[in-house]
Amino acid sequence: MFSGIIEEFATVVAIKKDRENIDFTLTCSFVDELKIDQSVAHNGVCLTVVSIEDDKYVVTAMKETLDRTNLGLLQVGDKVNVERSMLMNGRLDGHIVQGHVDETAKCVAMEDADGSTYFTFEYPENREMAKKGYFTVDKGSVTVNGVSLTVCNPTSNTFQVAIIPYTFEHTNFCDIKVGTVVNLEFDILGKYIARLQQL
Repeated sequence: MFSGIIEEFATVVAIKKDRENIDFTLTCSFVDELKIDQSVAHNGVCLTVVSIEDDKYVVTAMKETLDRTNLGLLQVGDKVNVERSMLMNGRLDGHIVQGHVDETAKCVAMEDADGSTYFTFEYPENREMAKKGYFTVDKGSVTVNGVSLTVCNPTSNTFQVAIIPYTFEHTNFCDIKVGTVVNLEFDILGKYIARLQQL
C-alpha cells in the first residue's frame, strides 16, 4: 500500500531481459535501507526488491506488468518515481494507492498556469472499463506515474492535473512532454463503488 507521495526518483542503471521478464537495476539515496522482498513503487508500479549490491538494487517486472505499464519503455539513464510502502503510524498525505497500475495514458497538452503547469492526459475510451471504475471525476484522485494528484476537467477519456513547481522538480514530471506515456491508477474507491452497482 502506498500514498502517492513520491520520495525521490531512482535512476535506471541497467536493464536485462530474462525470457518474458525484465530485471531493472536502479540506484537512489535509500538503497542501504532496502531489504530483499520489500515492495517499492516504481512509476506507480509495486515491484519486489530481488537483490541489493552496494548502491544498487534490482526489481523484476513480468509480462503482465510490462503490457499494462510504461516500464517496458524505460532506458538506461531514465528517472523513475519511487516510493516505499506506507507506514501505518502516520498521516496519509496523498490517497490510497495500491501500486496496481490499470493502464497507460499519453500526455496530449501542457499549459502554463503562471508558475504551475496543467498537464492533459488521454487514455483509450472504453465504456466497459468505465463501468468497472476506470474513469476520473472532477476533484477526485488519480495516480500518474505514482504521483497522487487531483483531477481537473475530466471527460470520458481525458483529464488534467495541475503540477506545482515542487512536484515538477522532485518527480519525473520534469521529463514529461507531449507524447510521453505515463502510468495510471484510478481511485480504488471508485472501483469498489462501480462493482457494487454491478452487483
